[in-house]
Amino acid sequence: MYARLGEIISLDGSIAVTLAAHQAIGLKGILIAGNEEQKQKYLPKLASGEYVAAFCLTEPGSGSDAASIQTRATLSDDGKHYLLTGSKIWISNGGFADIMTVFARTEVVDKDGVKKDKISAFIVERAFGGITSGKPEDKLGIRGSNTCEVSFDSVPVPVENVIGEVGGGFKVAMNILNSGRFSMGSAGAGMIKKLIELTAEYAATRKQFNKRLSEFGMIQEKFAVMAQNAFVMESMAYLTAGMMDRPGVPDCSLEAAMVKVFSSEGGWICVSEALQILGGLGYTKNYPYERYLRDCRILLIFEGTNEILRMYIALTGMQYAGKILTGKIKEMKKGNVGLVFGMLGKKLKNALGGTVDLGLTGKDGVVHPSLADSAKKFEQNVYVFGSTVESLLYRYGKTIVDEQLILKRVADVLINLYAMTAVLSRASRSISIGLRNHDHEVLLANTFCNDAYFKNNYLMTQLQKHSPENDDANIKKIAREVLEKRAYVCAHPLERTF
Repeated sequence: MYARLGEIISLDGSIAVTLAAHQAIGLKGILIAGNEEQKQKYLPKLASGEYVAAFCLTEPGSGSDAASIQTRATLSDDGKHYLLTGSKIWISNGGFADIMTVFARTEVVDKDGVKKDKISAFIVERAFGGITSGKPEDKLGIRGSNTCEVSFDSVPVPVENVIGEVGGGFKVAMNILNSGRFSMGSAGAGMIKKLIELTAEYAATRKQFNKRLSEFGMIQEKFAVMAQNAFVMESMAYLTAGMMDRPGVPDCSLEAAMVKVFSSEGGWICVSEALQILGGLGYTKNYPYERYLRDCRILLIFEGTNEILRMYIALTGMQYAGKILTGKIKEMKKGNVGLVFGMLGKKLKNALGGTVDLGLTGKDGVVHPSLADSAKKFEQNVYVFGSTVESLLYRYGKTIVDEQLILKRVADVLINLYAMTAVLSRASRSISIGLRNHDHEVLLANTFCNDAYFKNNYLMTQLQKHSPENDDANIKKIAREVLEKRAYVCAHPLERTF
């Protein structure tokens, strides 16, 4: 339901951000980690809109590094309150929120009696006093939303307003952010669908060189890009939403992060393409395209920058692969000859380009026959990716965490694989239940999977040892020399004219 709501309100970025700050992250801590008393006290008024919520984590000295926050909560002498002091920046709804989920350092005594600083999460009411909101930030986009600094000066917070355990706030913060990101897929799809309607009307009526714009190949390509991105975003978002709706509290943080990265970057591309179709008109404030462009840029930054999320996606997946590989190495050290020959056979199969069958197609397959070729490409990608990750772990071991350019490619392959999973699943279901225009879904799915297959192959080729396609060493050298000079290094072409 929240994914659908995000799709509807995405037509105005400021409204979408205001609601997301309230619903997706502002009150989410109470919902997923609060006790029954906290839920009964706050959630009814937050649900009705009588109270507006905000999420207060980022500080002047801590952006992506959330663990380095300095806001502190000190237990009062009578043990009934925490006195909260510090400041938070970039707080959506910060100027008028009634209830805030605030993260601060607290002193915690561990099992050995040693005092340590750990982050705790608090429910803070503006009515507690001592809270000051700064002036609204003058932002590039989402200008209709309120974003400001919020300062806390010895704010008395009752001990019963701690969310979860004292010292367990970092986990609460990550769970809140992880669960909220998925809606960016449906919101992005909603925005792109509106852009398609607006630009299609213009392209079908505007004439140049005695032809409608819609008849030109490069304009047609832009509409195909927008339709394909909307389809993939929508598929990923609702697949993830379905998993999150399962009983219990399923961990879909990895899937949500992949939806966020794909959708934010796809949305940015599509808005730019839509504006390009309008040409000069799209660049004026008389049309909404420039606003969509400005609003859309924040998507790559907030709720976790795409750079940080790529690291999270890659390392989370490789951590699991590393555990399996460790088990294999132990077996090999014990002299398990069968395992050794099995691994050699796998490498030989990869070298000879052997076919892969993971059971997606055929008599008992779950993918519709019209998508069989795409499913085969997906299976091939998955198989080669497994071998590639295994090779990377052998090559780098624990130092893989420092190889960001390697991890970026690993994350991009993973995102593409999840996107392929989503579109194959959706299109197969649409055919099976007879949804209207399912043939168009098959066309979109096959086109995307074909493109993703070749992109994945190139990325995995770059991940091979001594790959001539890999320019990482040169990229690092260029960056190092530029950063040492703090400037562009090359001489101007007119510096010497003789």
